[in-house]
Amino acid sequence: MAIERAPEQVGVDDALLQLLAQQGRRVPYPVGLSAVVIALMAGDKVSPWFSGLWVALVFAVLALRWWALGRLPRLDDVPVRRRLQWAVALSALNGVVFSASLAFAPYLSDYQRMVQTIVLLGLCAGSVATTAGYLPVLLVFIGPVTLANALAWVSGGGGVHAVTWIELVLGALILGFGWILVSLARDAYRVFVESVTIRAQQLKSNQQLRLALQQAESAIRAKTRFFASASHDLRQPMHTLSLFGAALTMRPLDAASADIAKHMNTALRSLASQMDALLDISKLDAQVVQVTNEVFSLSSWLARLQQEFAPAATRKGLSLSLDCPGGAYVESDPMLLERVVRNLIDNAIKYTQAGGVRITAERQGELWRVAVHDSGAGIAEAEMAHIFEEFYQVGNPERDRAKGLGLGLSIVSRLVDLLDLHLAVDSKLGVGSCFSLSIAAAESQAMPAAPEAAAQCLLNLRVLVIDDEEPVRLAMQTLLAGYGCEVVLAGSTREAMVKSLSNPPDLLLADLRLRGGDDGIAAARSLRSAVPGLPAILISGDTAPERLREAHEAGLTLLHKPVSAEQLVTAIEAAMAERGRGRDAAAQARGAASPAT
Repeated sequence: MAIERAPEQVGVDDALLQLLAQQGRRVPYPVGLSAVVIALMAGDKVSPWFSGLWVALVFAVLALRWWALGRLPRLDDVPVRRRLQWAVALSALNGVVFSASLAFAPYLSDYQRMVQTIVLLGLCAGSVATTAGYLPVLLVFIGPVTLANALAWVSGGGGVHAVTWIELVLGALILGFGWILVSLARDAYRVFVESVTIRAQQLKSNQQLRLALQQAESAIRAKTRFFASASHDLRQPMHTLSLFGAALTMRPLDAASADIAKHMNTALRSLASQMDALLDISKLDAQVVQVTNEVFSLSSWLARLQQEFAPAATRKGLSLSLDCPGGAYVESDPMLLERVVRNLIDNAIKYTQAGGVRITAERQGELWRVAVHDSGAGIAEAEMAHIFEEFYQVGNPERDRAKGLGLGLSIVSRLVDLLDLHLAVDSKLGVGSCFSLSIAAAESQAMPAAPEAAAQCLLNLRVLVIDDEEPVRLAMQTLLAGYGCEVVLAGSTREAMVKSLSNPPDLLLADLRLRGGDDGIAAARSLRSAVPGLPAILISGDTAPERLREAHEAGLTLLHKPVSAEQLVTAIEAAMAERGRGRDAAAQARGAASPAT
């Protein structure tokens, strides 16, 4: 009955066959040369036919081993143990052939016999490395060669020479040398087995790591898909409510109704800010956020943020102070950097119950260190490694919505990497925390004049709205009609094309994702083929990175649901102003190209 081998031993035997195959292709060259040397020493005293026949036999055995050992690793249908037995038989044949060279000993001088012994013992020593010390293969080679070598000395070359004590000692030393080689072989084989086992464990660990990485990437993709689906589904009704709420505040209302509308819009803006946090994560993961560095005044920039957050701090009875030199200038992206500092100040106010929050700016060589200090509860050392994880919040087990979703510091971490800044955290439990940023310092520059407010151009503007959900279309129509726009509604690109044939629109507002594989990008391209230069704005509740990247590459303005009335009006004015500049540039180009009269 066949004995089942452990998986570890199977791996060791397979590796041993691979090693024997490799050495079987390398060994013939030095071993064949050694055989030629022995034959030449006996050439003038032994029949050339005899020495030539022995050399031919040596090369035949070497060729057989070269061919057979090279095939053994590939014979998967033959048990490994059987293949190892064949390797042992080939090694025994090689040992017998080389031990036969000692038949030349009676015809050699003492010097030549010594050379022959050294060559044969050298081959035995080399076989320890070429067999990885595997005793079954090793012993059948060095056994015949060592015994025949020792016998040749203690017998006086087969009775040809008188046996002296020196020859007896040499015979004993040869046997002792063989015993030492066997001891070394055991150690070598043990090291070989350990190395193969470690390599197998490393391969297994690498496979487990790759599997874990694939599972993590799959989980991240699933999370992103969930964000996209949940965000899109939630943003649609929020967007509709936002539009109707904005339209409602434009109507004449009594004081109580106006107060209700105000609180409703406040709640919608709070919910929208939390949805925007999800959107920020998706946009950063999609790598569609571009960095636009510029030099700006750090003091006035921080002063604006202090004024903006001062009411929130006052409502909690906190102080909010700023310490920044007036001549501080930095070079970074002010919009993205503002998201970072805004999150840090917002967190500091949220998690501080008494005392205050300090914003400081200090010059350190070529950098400005901007820090937000608070006198809050601080962060425990065990939680420090988790504060930048998504949805992780310190001291909010009940998931109080007033404290956000736990995405602020996750967004900060991504933005800091994008801006190539250094973020440091110093916190002591019960004392407070300090989050600091190191920003590249810059020399003061003449600040560009603020652009004039865009002209209100919505009156009598013909706007084509494409959305596959009727409530959204009606809400958009209600809001835009309040601004004096003429609104045309369509549920698909095909319907929009039909309605645009008789009276082309001045502006297109299209949802990014429509039914039946239709989308706002395709709608904009189709309508621009009929109305060249048509301004187009995409509106989307989608947060999927690939969809955001697609919209970004299309070069269209993208608004994210829920869209406030102010955002919508600002985007429309910007789109119409851009179209006006394009027309002016085209007119100037035509004037420059026309010949002088």
